[in-house]
Amino acid sequence: MVVAPETEQKDSLPEFKEAFRKEYTELLGSDGFEDYRDMASRYAPKAIRVNTTKIGVDALLRRLEDWELSSVPWCDEGFWIEHAEEDRHDIGNLLEHILGYVYVQSGPSMIPPIVLEAEPGMKVLDMCAAPGSKATQLGQMVGDDGVVVANDSNKGRLTALGINAQRLGLSNIVVTNMQGEDLADDDLYDRVLVDAPCSGTGTVMKSHQSLQMWSESLVGRMKGIQRVLIRKGFELLRPGGTMVYSTCTLQPEENEQVLNEFLEEYEAASSQPISLPLNRVEPVRSWKGNSFDHVDDALRIHPSDNGTEGFFVAKIRKKG
Repeated sequence: MVVAPETEQKDSLPEFKEAFRKEYTELLGSDGFEDYRDMASRYAPKAIRVNTTKIGVDALLRRLEDWELSSVPWCDEGFWIEHAEEDRHDIGNLLEHILGYVYVQSGPSMIPPIVLEAEPGMKVLDMCAAPGSKATQLGQMVGDDGVVVANDSNKGRLTALGINAQRLGLSNIVVTNMQGEDLADDDLYDRVLVDAPCSGTGTVMKSHQSLQMWSESLVGRMKGIQRVLIRKGFELLRPGGTMVYSTCTLQPEENEQVLNEFLEEYEAASSQPISLPLNRVEPVRSWKGNSFDHVDDALRIHPSDNGTEGFFVAKIRKKG
């Protein structure tokens, strides 16, 4: 049973490259690919996260009584949102959004910060932070006594990150513009989030762009970037700290393979279990002749599991 509200069919149906169809039929199975194609033909469910630095959850719900809100099971501040009577989707035009009481964020996007378990007063690095959904969520979690370094290599996307942090009233977010691998080694963090750039094949409910851009060479390039970022993130993590590696793709090369190679290389890294109230599938343990023996704890979500975008999340602890 899916977790999110069922959404409408899109006007335009997805088109799949033959190479993509073959690849994903092998990955998901024939029935799984049909489920994937069905989810790609639907709109992603709308969701919001309450910004508790400005307003309490109950007070926000009272303000939105003309809207139907249902809880996102894994996030206390998260809600699926639909208008009770009208066919409205303009959540960004709500006064509550303009005032910074809510942040429009997909349900699965809320998972990595929840898994990271940032606590008040902590120092946190979000290595690939723009446009700021997870960084602002982490800002809420660490509070006024904590700090979130929100870095991104794309200068153009940092404008949105800064505007979002300002709108939400989060003065504990420091925005930086660097390649992730160039971040200073002399600064260690209690928590590190590596929400890595990826091929994005889990986001087909939101957009078909990833289907158009997909290629084996793109997957290879993303894997190369991800391998660098996950290692750098771990080097910036203090002993005893926690790192989360996440993507919004279903490609095993970018998920289980990157994670498995990393865990084999770093003895100080230990994979941690993830327990959340959602539907999930087993991690991929072999793909294209490669075996992945250290991925049992990873969280793999396909769009058909919960009626949401797909996601991959791994939780890693640094010994010490």
